[in-house]
This record gives sequence, structure tokens and C-alpha cells, in this order.
Amino acid sequence: MDANGGPVQIRTQNYVKLGYHYLITHFFKLMFLPLMAVLFMNVSLLSLNHLQLYYNSTGFIFVITLAIVGSIVFFMSRPRSIYLLDYSCYLPPSSQKVSYQKFMNNSSLIQDFSETSLEFQRKILIRSGLGEETYLPDSIHSIPPRPTMAAAREEAEQVIFGALDNLFENTKINPREIGVLVVNCSLFNPTPSLSAMIVNKYKLRGNIKSFNLGGMGCSAGVIAVDLASDMLQIHRNTFALVVSTENITQNWYFGNKKAMLIPNCLFRVGGSAVLLSNKPLDRKRSKYKLVHTVRTHKGSDENAFNCVYQEQDECLKTGVSLSKDLMAIAGEALKTNITTLGPLVLPISEQILFFATFVAKRLFNDKKKKPYIPDFKLALDHFCIHAGGRAVIDELETSLKLSPKHVEASRMTLHRFGNTSSSSIWYELAYTEAKGRMRKGNRVWQIAFGSGFKCNSAVWVALRNVEPSVNNPWEHCIHRYPVKIDL
Repeated sequence: MDANGGPVQIRTQNYVKLGYHYLITHFFKLMFLPLMAVLFMNVSLLSLNHLQLYYNSTGFIFVITLAIVGSIVFFMSRPRSIYLLDYSCYLPPSSQKVSYQKFMNNSSLIQDFSETSLEFQRKILIRSGLGEETYLPDSIHSIPPRPTMAAAREEAEQVIFGALDNLFENTKINPREIGVLVVNCSLFNPTPSLSAMIVNKYKLRGNIKSFNLGGMGCSAGVIAVDLASDMLQIHRNTFALVVSTENITQNWYFGNKKAMLIPNCLFRVGGSAVLLSNKPLDRKRSKYKLVHTVRTHKGSDENAFNCVYQEQDECLKTGVSLSKDLMAIAGEALKTNITTLGPLVLPISEQILFFATFVAKRLFNDKKKKPYIPDFKLALDHFCIHAGGRAVIDELETSLKLSPKHVEASRMTLHRFGNTSSSSIWYELAYTEAKGRMRKGNRVWQIAFGSGFKCNSAVWVALRNVEPSVNNPWEHCIHRYPVKIDL
């Protein structure tokens, strides 16, 4: 032990906590073994006549019948398992890459921006955590930019069809087999809808259950998965297709309000397509099984409702304004979300500690005492935190007491692709797979934040050692990651 006893004391605390966790988690198993031994000894002492008496009794027959009926009811009423066969993330062409220098050069050529606004964007970009190879659509690369409806449709088609073509090629699924379609795009909702655009392109069947989610922000990808899962509980033996994207073209801000300039520096082109199934036979070829989805909505609070708000500035330029209170509101939404998620995934040892701290705080009315934050690392192996920005990742790393390794996928996704909105959690999962870290039985926590204000979670379990699919978005650059990011 050193003079202060620091490192040794910390290691001792960790060992004590691990021992406590093991004891509480396996308590019932440890108790079950001696009980079974006693029961076996007692049964072995029964004579053959005693056993025949039991078999011939009416009570025994009634118990067996009740057990059979109960088992049938249980298996018929339990929720259907939802499997993730595969997913695909769109990789834009290299011609759409935008470096810091190109971003600033193009911005300086746009007369709408003042010198103060240009300097503000430069500072935000440097501190953003984005790298030199993120992507912007052709419409924004153009000088002057082309924020037209035609250009926005072109961007949507490139991203969505690019992801879907790759998904269908990898899974060999006939698009007409799909029974449920859920599309989410927050800021671009044309008529006909994006879901109708997909139906038209791939000639999906006429009785498909299609949904188009708009205005639900960066957490809408989890909402779309949750909706698709609910639909798969109703409709038997079918596939559900979930498409998540955001559109940059018509949502670039050409004004000088600082709170509305931040999205220009963070949001980039991206999209994902996910194929789900409720067919029991698909388990063998699936990557993951959906375990839980938890949705939290703080929209009843005015500050939360207004913290991410699309509006016009004093010059009638439209953009999305980000409040200074955003991170505090996200923290509150996270607390609410993990309060619901915790009992579903955490071992009993952590639940006891959380409950005991909560009761003690209420009994002694100690408002200064911080609530106990459960150790989610005991229940979850990989964390896909929405790459909304460096501050978002920093906040969750601190709040959940995660290590740099746990947030590596999120930081590298932000660096390589920027904030791709609701699809970012899938680029992060693709990163984990490309690194060869996804093993059978591993649990993945996808967590995202969005306007409204919402915090949504999805937990998946790997059904096998997952290898990256063909055309994984990281396959050409994974050898360069992780990279060091100046924080």
C-alpha cells in the first residue's frame, strides 16, 4: 500500500463490489443447490408403494393437468421474439467529403454569413469532435447552395436507396416479403411521403403497413424500432423494415443567430436501414434479438419542449435553435429513462443498492446526497450513445461512469461521419462489429436523445459472434481507428 493507500484502497473496493455483486446475483442458485440435495434425499427414501400412491391420486393428475394448461397459456401469450437479421449504413461518395478548410471556404463565399458568424462556426467546428472526412450533400457543396425541393429529394433518394440496396443484397430478401415499413426523417417530409417513395421504388406489396415519422428528432430511430416491434407482435410471420435518416439540403441555416448555426457544424449526411423479423426460423441467421425498448418523453416541461426548436430568426431565415440548457435537460431525461430501464437489465445487486440509497435519501431528507447511479457495465457490454456532439458523449461518459473504451464507438462515429441524427447509433454498432468485438451473448445498449424532448433506449443481445456485413461503412478505414481526439 502507498502512503495514502489510494490505489490499493480503490482496488479493494472494486473487489468487494464484485464479490457483493456475485453473491447477490447467484444467491438463489446457491440456495437452490442444497434444497435440491435435501429434496433428492427425501425422495430417495420413499418406497415404491408411496410413489404408486402419488401417481394414482386425483390430486396428482389435477396438478399435472394444471401445469400443462398453464404452460400452453404461457407460451401462447408471451410476446413474440424480434430478430434483427441485418442492417446497412449508407456510405456517401468521396466527392461529398468536407474538410474543415472546405467548410470554411464555402461558408465564406456565402454572403449571408457575417464575419462574426464565420468565426463562431470555425470555433465550434474545431471543438466539435468531427474529423476531416464527414459528408455534406452536393446541394450544400454547390456555390451558391441549392436548397431546392428537387435537391432535397435527390439527397433522400441517394441515402435511402443506397442503404436499402446494400441491405437487400446482403440478406437476399425479396422486398415484396416485407409486411411493415417504418421511415423516420425529422425535417424533410415531402408529399408523397418518404415511405411511399420506398414502396414505389421497390414495388412493395399493396397491403404493407407503412408509417412515416416526422419531427421526432435524433431519437426517432429507436422510436421506429419500437413501433416496428409492436407491429410485429400483431402480424405473424413477416418482416419489418426500419429506415432512419435526416436531410441536410433544405435545413441548412443561412443566418447569423449563433444558437441556430451550431447544427450546420454538427449535422452530416447519413442513413440506415434495418431488417427485423418475428419468424422463429430466422433466429439462426439473425445477428441480434431485441430485448427491451424504453421511451421517455419530457415534452410536458416547457424548457424541455423548447430546447431543440425549429424557427425563423428576425430575418425570416429558418433553422433549428439549440438551447444552452440542452445538456441539463438531456441529463434529466436520461435519469428518467434509466430509472425505467434499470430494473429490466440490471442485476439484483445493483437494484438493491439503488433502492437502498433512494430510501435512505427520502428517510433522512438529505437533498445534498447524490442519487446512486447504477453500474450499467455489469449488465451491458457495448454502448452506442447517439453521436449528437462531443458534449453529449462527455455527459453520458461521466454520468454513467463509463471508460473511454465504452464510448469509443460513439466518439469515432462522430469523428468519421459527424452527427447523422437518428442513424448514428447504427454506425456505432457497425464500428463495434468492424473491430471484431461483438461476441455471442453480448448486450448492446443504444441510447439517443431528440427534440420534444425525448430520451429513448433499445437493448439487443448478440445471437452469435457477429462479423461485419459486406460494405460495412467502416471497412475501408477501420484500420485507422481509434484516432486520438483533442478534448
